[in-house]
Amino acid sequence: MNVLVILGHPRKDSYCAALAKEYIRGAKEAGVNVESLILADMRFEMSVVVPSPQYQHMEDDVLRAQELIKWADHLVFVFPTWWGNMPALLKAFLDRVLTPGFAFREIQPDAFDKLLSPRTAQLIATMDTPVWVDRLFNGAPATKALTNATLKFCGVKPVRKMLLSPVKHSSVEKKEQWLRDVYQKGRDLEHGVLTPWEKFMKKIAPWVQAVRLQFYPMTFFAYGIGAFAFSKLNGDFNWLVFVLGYILLFLMEVIVVFSNDYYDRETDRLNRFYSPFSGGSRVLINGLISESTIKKAMKILFVISCMLTIVVAFLSTAAFHQVILMIAVLFVIAISYTAPPLKFSYNGWGEVVVGFTHSFAVILCGFVFQGGSMGVVFPWLLGIPLFLSIIPAIIMGGVPDFTADKQAGKGTLAVRLGKNRAAYLASFFVVASVIAMLFLKESNHLNEVYGNIIYLAVIHAIWLLGMLYKFIRTEKKPNRIDGIMAVSLSYIMWFALVPFIKLS
Repeated sequence: MNVLVILGHPRKDSYCAALAKEYIRGAKEAGVNVESLILADMRFEMSVVVPSPQYQHMEDDVLRAQELIKWADHLVFVFPTWWGNMPALLKAFLDRVLTPGFAFREIQPDAFDKLLSPRTAQLIATMDTPVWVDRLFNGAPATKALTNATLKFCGVKPVRKMLLSPVKHSSVEKKEQWLRDVYQKGRDLEHGVLTPWEKFMKKIAPWVQAVRLQFYPMTFFAYGIGAFAFSKLNGDFNWLVFVLGYILLFLMEVIVVFSNDYYDRETDRLNRFYSPFSGGSRVLINGLISESTIKKAMKILFVISCMLTIVVAFLSTAAFHQVILMIAVLFVIAISYTAPPLKFSYNGWGEVVVGFTHSFAVILCGFVFQGGSMGVVFPWLLGIPLFLSIIPAIIMGGVPDFTADKQAGKGTLAVRLGKNRAAYLASFFVVASVIAMLFLKESNHLNEVYGNIIYLAVIHAIWLLGMLYKFIRTEKKPNRIDGIMAVSLSYIMWFALVPFIKLS
């Protein structure tokens, strides 16, 4: 491990200097590599005198500091708290050294690459104010600003804090004890910085990111609609089949998401306007998971899904071959969203595929797993408004990816039609979903399933249409449309969550 100790006190004979010296002694005895930066010895312009610090002349000491930060795995800041904050010298150091392009990179107005990841940090701060007063009345501005607005913003985490207070009125014995404590903090580096739990979370965090859990509730509610629809018609409900069936669908969706990341890696690499709603999980692009590892994970999950398919088909009262065939067809269609040879999303059919798999197909799975037949009309009727409501979100999801998809040859509807016509098409499907819902409710086909609360979906639809109209009328199209995506995705829940609650 490489450790950089940064002394932020402007006096080299201070108590902070003694603390830094003890930490360095302990760290060296722990067997780690240690370097130090004494800010009082550095010579650099403390103020940023140009529009951005990246354009200011970089003095030799600033360049050396950046090299040491690149070298380090663990950063240690030792500084006093003055007027509730860090000294001006340390603040100037951060302003001049943690420059754009070195510590972070702006991808878009609200998204940044954290270039100092995966470093960790330790703050050792002295103060005369009691710690509880600093936290309760002042809000701990020094440590909060350095931790959250600076280090974590640049990818440095976790950030440990060691606050020593009050220094001014403490005894010699207390100060000696703090020196021993700081020495031990350095000595503890022998066992590393991360706790066993943090090491475990660090390993699984990329996989949680890759799974993209934000998109799974829709599948669950649609699946539940189908299962509860069977119960409403027949009075029977098998909870074991319901749980195992959903686990099967969940694993299949994970495989599809992993597959999309793998086969879309070229467009994701080009994409500068990704968001939580589009642009993939970024785990392959950012090197958090290797391509070979994610392929291996897909193979393992596929084997588990095959075994679980047999179990569900065996437990279901529906025909064994019908369950197997339905799951096989669903998997082939879903995986072919990006996977060759069909690659639906590359030839203009991706939006329809996502709409179908997350509405009709999943509702039918819930219905058939419980023992129903695909020939029954009721689950198909439930899928119509849901299908129509999903399409607008998927169409508009191609807008942030437009440039990258076009360069990579991915023929989404946004690429094929252009942003304006894609928005018009999305608007058409919003209107179609409302018309379908009103017809099915007023004709009593789904009156009990929707209830009167579904009329609120009309207000939501008008809201979404207004946003789409504004987007169409905007001459210079925004690269990110998070507002439209949030409203269009939440609109879907009227046709998923309301029937789920009414039928359950």
